[in-house]
Amino acid sequence: MQTWPIQDAKARFSEFLETCLAQGPQMVTKRGAEAAVLVPLDEWRRLQAAARPSLKQLLLADAGRAESVVAARSVGRRRAVSALR
Repeated sequence: MQTWPIQDAKARFSEFLETCLAQGPQMVTKRGAEAAVLVPLDEWRRLQAAARPSLKQLLLADAGRAESVVAARSVGRRRAVSALR
């Protein structure tokens, strides 16, 4: 993966994009720190599909779908009840 300083990526965007399409993902740095990656569309769609489970997969999964949270009962004072006659 080739690394491009943000100034070069902005100034030579057409070349930056063509390199991405020909060679794959391209890293952009901002002040020397990695900031972003330009990825070809086909690879992006593949990554998105792999990261998101289908509804069928979610319904058939062994793992719980939600956490069951039960609130603790408060320790309140009881009312005084008069005896029935």
